Amino acid sequence: MAARKPQENRSPLRASKSTRTLRAIPSDGAETGQRTAALQDYATHLRASNNKHGRPYQEKTVTAYVKAVKALDKWMAGQGMTDDFSSVGTDTLNLFFRAYYQQHEQGGTNTLQRNLRTFFSYLEEEYDTVNPYRDKRLQRYAPPTGVKPKTLSSDFISDLLKETGGGNPRVREFEKVRDHAIIRVLTEGLRAEELLSLRLDSLNLEQGLAQVVPLKDARAAGEGRIIPLQPKTVVAITRYIRAREAHRMSGEPWLWLGTRNRARLTYSGLYRMLKRRASDCGYDSVSPHQFRHTFTDDLLSAGVSGEDVMQIAGWKDPAMLRRYAADMATTRALKAVKGMGDRY
Repeated sequence: MAARKPQENRSPLRASKSTRTLRAIPSDGAETGQRTAALQDYATHLRASNNKHGRPYQEKTVTAYVKAVKALDKWMAGQGMTDDFSSVGTDTLNLFFRAYYQQHEQGGTNTLQRNLRTFFSYLEEEYDTVNPYRDKRLQRYAPPTGVKPKTLSSDFISDLLKETGGGNPRVREFEKVRDHAIIRVLTEGLRAEELLSLRLDSLNLEQGLAQVVPLKDARAAGEGRIIPLQPKTVVAITRYIRAREAHRMSGEPWLWLGTRNRARLTYSGLYRMLKRRASDCGYDSVSPHQFRHTFTDDLLSAGVSGEDVMQIAGWKDPAMLRRYAADMATTRALKAVKGMGDRY
């Protein structure tokens, strides 16, 4: 369909202990002296280690942890600091966090502070350095309060589905058929990593089910939780699998393949696809995770119990349900009470 481009994009949101010398770290153009190789060692350590839950670090997590250390290194270089990371004490970190706060505010600083913790634990273990995170004088930046998730509007999702062919069986273009199926699967509440980790043998389309692998200890464990698929999602996946057979990489086990006969779809590819499709529909950008917030609201609005939503979403902690349900909580409550009609 033709792209609709208003002068201003609409919002898609729903209205209403060693003694070795520390080596250095590569940074974004900053001269870091002795810090150049430390990050390489740290990244290798993360990829060869398990997290506190006994599971390998996700590559996305490794990237976030490495990025936090690069930010510290860049700031140190800007301050003219040429010593290695063993020189970073509580006072230095406090200055760094305050400078970072000036540009990234409370939420960004809280995330950075959490991501750096693992690095200083690593230095303490590997190089017997003093860990500033154990010092009570370290200034802590709490997560921002009152920030609610963003729930997508039904019009936005409908427009995305129309933009990718609307499920019309006459649409045979691989990219449109794939994107339509991906958007349908995102409405089932999968995390981006879970969607991208789907394999052909993860599906039981006759029964309308998909099996996803758990990612973290706080989520569903064992063999992976079962996701019930909407009938239209099953049809969309079936059509995609037919189109996938002509792909040069069709022998790959991963469900989602790239365009132009490229292999497995990546997170950046998924994000770019959604951004492009949203733009073609005349909307601002959207992230894959917003579909998960919308999925939670859809189920709760339909009367599905919180316990059942937690089971399908893969949450063990009720706090996660409350967080994801917060965005539209008032709207759901008003509808529920008004639906009762006259009580007396």
